[in-house]
Amino acid sequence: MSGDANQEQSNRITEVRLGATPSDGGTRESTFTVGGARTSPFLGRGADAGRPPLIALEICDDTRAWSPIVLRHAGDLAEDPGAWAAAAETTFGADMVRLYFTSTRQRGFDDFASLGATMEEVIGATKHPLIVEGSIEPKIDSEVYRTIGEAAAGERILLGTAEADRYRSVAASALAYGHAVVAQTPIDINLAKQLNILLAETGIPPDQVVIDPYTGTLGYGFEYSYSVMERIRLVALQGDADLARPMISSAIDSLNVKEVREADPDEADAVAVRWEFYAAFSALLAGAEIVCVRHPGTVVLLREAIRALQEGPDTEEGL
Repeated sequence: MSGDANQEQSNRITEVRLGATPSDGGTRESTFTVGGARTSPFLGRGADAGRPPLIALEICDDTRAWSPIVLRHAGDLAEDPGAWAAAAETTFGADMVRLYFTSTRQRGFDDFASLGATMEEVIGATKHPLIVEGSIEPKIDSEVYRTIGEAAAGERILLGTAEADRYRSVAASALAYGHAVVAQTPIDINLAKQLNILLAETGIPPDQVVIDPYTGTLGYGFEYSYSVMERIRLVALQGDADLARPMISSAIDSLNVKEVREADPDEADAVAVRWEFYAAFSALLAGAEIVCVRHPGTVVLLREAIRALQEGPDTEEGL
């Protein structure tokens, strides 16, 4: 075995545990751990392969900017975050729910009490660990993340998003209420490393950070995202402790591309699912441990694809 291969096997991605059961002070029926791999995605076996990747279905508390294709599919669920979150787990088969507080992104938002109420509603309606996205406005970040963090205290949610110029409010909430953090940077390995160092300096330990290198849309720059994700994983396995974190990827813009928006109404669902699936599937191959999508049909295809990669082809087929 070459020296490089030996070096790769000697390092691994830090494990991050999400969720807390009653014995841990939370209410989740189960917890998830991501990371732990010592090899490139789907190449290792046993402990070297790390933890299985997870699929999250994204929902929101204010649907004004959400994809109409998803809203048609969700129907009345889209008006009830708790019911939508419960359906994500029980009906649509997602491992996790990623709740976007899109209400905070409307001009003049100041209804902080509603954030806490919605957070408690979604916690009560779900059984698995949660990913929660708050504000993108520095002026309200502190109150938004304090409210969300406090409402989910003890649940060890994955809280986002920390960025280089606005990470302190997220970090403060995570430290105060025991949550993990999504650290997002704009498709750059050096910036990803720098943000992880900044979070560590605030007191966030490595096992509470998940990297989001930002994922471009398939056909609209995704190849840059893939390259950076692949490099982050390889450099981490070669010994860079500051990059040895699990990664999360969202196909967030996939349903907004022209090809999806202008699809024939009779084919819109199928086109949307294909667009999301190939972006999320490619992100898994690049090293993402959590992939996030918005159409339930994409969850089904990803589940089948992950199973096939983990188990290999059916050796009896065609015999």
